Amino acid sequence: MTTSAPFDQETAVADGAAERISPRALFRMAEFRHLLWTRFPAQWGDGVFQAGLAGAVLFNPQRAADALTIAGGFAVLLLPYSLIAPFAGALLDRWDRRRVLIVANALRAIAILCCAGGVALGVNGIGLFTLALLVMAISRFAGAGLSAALPHVVPERSIVTANALATTLGAVIAVFGGGCAIGLRTLLGAGDTGSGATTAIAAVGSVTAALVALRIPRGLLGPTRVDEPADAVTAVARGLFDGARAALRCPGVRAGFVALLAHRAAFGIALLLTVLLMRFSFTDEGPFKAGLAGLGQVAVLGGAGIVLAGYLTPRLVERFGRRRAIVGSLLLAAVAQAGLGLPFLLPTVLIASFAVTSAGQVIKLCVDASVQRDIGDESRGRVFALYDTLFNVTQVLAVTVAALLAPPDGHAPALLVGAIVLYLLGAVGFVRASRRAGPAG
Repeated sequence: MTTSAPFDQETAVADGAAERISPRALFRMAEFRHLLWTRFPAQWGDGVFQAGLAGAVLFNPQRAADALTIAGGFAVLLLPYSLIAPFAGALLDRWDRRRVLIVANALRAIAILCCAGGVALGVNGIGLFTLALLVMAISRFAGAGLSAALPHVVPERSIVTANALATTLGAVIAVFGGGCAIGLRTLLGAGDTGSGATTAIAAVGSVTAALVALRIPRGLLGPTRVDEPADAVTAVARGLFDGARAALRCPGVRAGFVALLAHRAAFGIALLLTVLLMRFSFTDEGPFKAGLAGLGQVAVLGGAGIVLAGYLTPRLVERFGRRRAIVGSLLLAAVAQAGLGLPFLLPTVLIASFAVTSAGQVIKLCVDASVQRDIGDESRGRVFALYDTLFNVTQVLAVTVAALLAPPDGHAPALLVGAIVLYLLGAVGFVRASRRAGPAG
């Protein structure tokens, strides 16, 4: 494991300056382009699949949905990889990551078609969620592989910019995929058959990603070193423990986890309330839409926030340092929830989704870069697996608690105030953890 860089303001600014590199220069790197072309079709397919599934479960006239059903849907989208992360992380540090991307995308295409068939046949409840769980588990496994592979295709000084570029463009393409699903649903129908057909189209993205990954040179994506027992079963079983140990040894990574943990919990509460408001409370107001179209607008504005965060994050880190960028983002999210979320008006909720998503993405990009820079290649897959486990479980728990406490129409000021408090506690906890890191953290 590499030694983490100092976490104080001056060193962070110096690090940011060292890491800055133009996107044009990154695009001239053939290996980085290969990784992007693998990521993009896969994330487009994820967007189509998730929007298609949301339409099938939440806005299907042939099915009924309440808050707990919605929470169950989020659990399916977020928990699958978390349940297998201790095992998958060890495999990402053991297997050739190029092969992982090829096989995972091929398997995901098959799983998507099975899930789409279930939707078309009217499968509901545990049966449908199990099929969707399989798709999302494979998606998260492949995504962690892409993150772990990034330091192999760009110089260390450019990791922040490269990560911001890849993650931002990938998220925008996923949003575009969601928009495609909404458009396809209007053409193919809102019932089970139309929803199934829409969901099936997501398999095109996985097949394309697998074909692109075949063009990546063997061994390019690592791991270059394997720090695991020879026995694969023992190595897999130790995955979560090893990831936690590697993360705890890096004070900067620990502090970042505190901030992102608070964001995911607060965001989970706001997300559940937004879906309920769109589904059961809001009505169209001029250009602002409710229902599934409203969630589409939330996704578009969230995508715009991600684009803004991708542009700003390297510049914020260069000018203010990583610590101030993260603290400022947590405070911005709290202010946005208080000033724009609490009125419970359709236009302000949409604007809040832009601000909160942008702030959260700045935090995520900073933490991603810290893991990619400060964690050794032999442990990076396991740390990213731990990363997904902690934060997806946290968001699912937050969504579930909100579903149990929220009224059917989503008007729950007390819950939103709780989300604001979580952001403030996250800022305090991050600052304290950063200080405890000392000059080496």
